[in-house]
Amino acid sequence: MVFSPDLADRRFGVGLSPRHGPPSDVQDMLSRLAGPDQMTGRFPIPLTDAVTPRVEELRALQRARAENDENEEAYRAGRQQMEAARLATFRAHLARGIETTDGFRERLTQFWGDHFTIRARNGLMRHYVTPYVEETIRPHVAGRFADMLRAAVTHPMMLIYLDQVRSVGPNSPVARDGRGLNENLAREVLELHTLGVDGPYGQADVRQLAELFTGLSWGADRGFWFRPRFAEPGAETVLGVTYGSEASLEPIHAVLDDLAAHPSTARHLATKLAVHFVADAPPPGLIDVMTAAYLASDGALLPVYEAMLRHPAAWTRGIEAGPGAAKVMQPFQFIQSALRGIGANGDDLIALDRPMTVRNLMRPLLYMGQDWERPDGPDGLPETAEAWITPQGMAARIDWAFRAPSALMGDLPDPRDAVRHLLGADAPRTVVFAAGAAEDRVEGIGVILTSAAFQRRD
Repeated sequence: MVFSPDLADRRFGVGLSPRHGPPSDVQDMLSRLAGPDQMTGRFPIPLTDAVTPRVEELRALQRARAENDENEEAYRAGRQQMEAARLATFRAHLARGIETTDGFRERLTQFWGDHFTIRARNGLMRHYVTPYVEETIRPHVAGRFADMLRAAVTHPMMLIYLDQVRSVGPNSPVARDGRGLNENLAREVLELHTLGVDGPYGQADVRQLAELFTGLSWGADRGFWFRPRFAEPGAETVLGVTYGSEASLEPIHAVLDDLAAHPSTARHLATKLAVHFVADAPPPGLIDVMTAAYLASDGALLPVYEAMLRHPAAWTRGIEAGPGAAKVMQPFQFIQSALRGIGANGDDLIALDRPMTVRNLMRPLLYMGQDWERPDGPDGLPETAEAWITPQGMAARIDWAFRAPSALMGDLPDPRDAVRHLLGADAPRTVVFAAGAAEDRVEGIGVILTSAAFQRRD
């Protein structure tokens, strides 16, 4: 294994920075991750209970508008406040990556947030998505997968997204109201979150797990709660294990813990991590050692990360590993790494107004193919380069690279210096020459950011 500080920040972090040094070795990466999460204090994001405006307040404004047109202005003000809150959390998420000295934590938060992806099903709850990640994902990225699984699966935003709040046990006391069982959450937990699409489960397991999940719900006035009258009575059997006859949270937690500990879950998670961080087709040996680390540690994630980082494949550059092996940055990662590499300031980013945020950050993301917090489905964002390097996506990246950095920062760094800060010591000579030959700084920075060397994460 040949550790590379530059590759550590580019492949496993959020990019190189002229102001924040890369980690010195694998142990340094792991120590930073296991240590305090400094960015949550510097750029705070509210948890669900603290989100404003609250969804019940927006619904009250919506009802008032329906009753009287004179309430239209108040409703619009509430929607504007909601959008402002959403943009504020977006800027905080972006600023954390720009200022962090623990880029691995930021990337892991993005990875696991995508693994447990959600989308606001209600237009009044779009500003709740980042808080969901903040309280279910971020606290557990260096902990146990079982704890993250419990937090994500029982979170109100997940219950709403996958229609669990509508699910009713077929033999429950309220089944006569015409409500029925919904299998969405159970299917995604088995197929996406734990065992994998080829996991050892069948339709009977999906249904039994769905019946076990009945009772999980949420109310705008009380948050998450378990409703025994909606739960299917009796025991349920999932993967040959029978879970308690009493409708409560205890058997739900038990089945989630068992799914987290399953060997198929270990391999599914190891594969996803290796694909995301190393290569679209990672070496089987890498997946084997990561799977073994997961099982040996009872689902603790730090040993899995260490197994990945200490494997030689982690430090083999994609272009050396063969055609198609190099990973391409997704749009959010592209913008975040670009701003970090040219020395943008996180505090200045936080202070941006709505027009600047939308014009130079949110809208370009959409044009690049990533609609922020609005994935196409519960399987999250695609990993392959082909999904992102499209004619429209590349045109949007080029436009952003030559226009947005100067709009966001004003004075840009000298491209002759920035090329090393953005690409590291092994920056291709052609890019170094082109950056130095540019007519001005805007063009020079644009040339670097649109180069194939920067688009890749190696």
